[in-house]
Amino acid sequence: MGMTAIEKILAKNSNQASVKPGDLVVVEVGTAILYDNNLIPANWRNILKVKHPDRVVMVFDHRVPAKDIMSAQAHSTGRKFVKKFGIKRFHDVGAEQGISHVLVADHGYALPGTVLVCGDSHTCSAGVFNCAARGTGSPDMLYAVTKGETWFKVGETVRYDLINNLSAPASTKDVILHIANVYGDHATMNIEFGGPALPNLSMNARRTITTMSAELSAEFATFEPDPVMLEYVRGKNPGVEFEEQYPDPNANYHRRNTIDLAGIEPLVALPDAVLNNSRPAAELEGERIDQAFIGSCANGTLDDLAVASDMLGGRTVSKHVRLIVTPGSQSIYRQALKAGYIEKIMDAGAVVTNATCGACGGGHLGILSAGETCITASTRNFKGRMGDPDSRVFMASPATVAASAIRGSITDPRNIGN
Repeated sequence: MGMTAIEKILAKNSNQASVKPGDLVVVEVGTAILYDNNLIPANWRNILKVKHPDRVVMVFDHRVPAKDIMSAQAHSTGRKFVKKFGIKRFHDVGAEQGISHVLVADHGYALPGTVLVCGDSHTCSAGVFNCAARGTGSPDMLYAVTKGETWFKVGETVRYDLINNLSAPASTKDVILHIANVYGDHATMNIEFGGPALPNLSMNARRTITTMSAELSAEFATFEPDPVMLEYVRGKNPGVEFEEQYPDPNANYHRRNTIDLAGIEPLVALPDAVLNNSRPAAELEGERIDQAFIGSCANGTLDDLAVASDMLGGRTVSKHVRLIVTPGSQSIYRQALKAGYIEKIMDAGAVVTNATCGACGGGHLGILSAGETCITASTRNFKGRMGDPDSRVFMASPATVAASAIRGSITDPRNIGN
């Protein structure tokens, strides 16, 4: 049998002709991303050498600007590190800050056919660019930076073929909630996305899918290469050579499923879990909310801010709701400003923050108190994720979150204006 895309990437970067599920592979790391959580004193170790400084990226994203003394110390450690080893790809607080996975897309740090690692669990986001991208623990990150390599166990691969087109306001956030609801846990497995629907899905829309694949417990999530992706990557990396990896026609999949995008409707994940826990938004209408959040590495894109702007334009956020909007990067923020999205969002009554992980991870800029309910277009909704363990977090698309913020309760975005 042939290999899947992820198997071919792992084989290529371990200098093997082929790999199969169950194999242990030592692979060359093409990009290693350190972020501020790696730099917290309890996690950090003094690094004496860096194998490939040009392959290292340093990002401050979870707590920026520094929200407390520990954060400030972590940032100070990072600034000394990049200066010591001459790390050029450094995203400090300022014009180039953003969430690490968003910056990977903004700057083209993920090359097709390569391996990318980062300490954050949503690193699988970069798999949209046909690379093997995975979150690893701090010890593994330090090893990848010092030795330029890491290791993985090859898992089985599940393939999803996407057909037909989404009908707005349904989005790829609803697609991934559908997959989580119907197919559940993908632990120890890889996910490969492809199919005839790809040309009509923007890179931002695709990246929501790979980012959210972390919530399926997938090891790797990747898209098969297509002209849209390849043109995007070449535009970010003019003149840089890479070898994208296509699945073999006879690739051996654990299972293969078809997702008809035309049948996807707005969904909402109920509190405390994503897997097997979503309902149509229409069935939850009237569920009162206190806070609404749009942002994160999954839904802080320019496309998402455009959707929020369209939904909120000329309307007003409910008086008892706090709507917090956090762009995925300062670059996206500036683009949204120029496009007029930010003005419409703020005129509706929302607060727009700087680019950061912020409220998504319960770090700052929107923590929930006991008894409060939030609907979020972010990555996770487990108990206590965004604040007090006695708060509740529903998860949905930016369109559903914006519609709910207007009504003051969970709302199917198709019903706004009716």
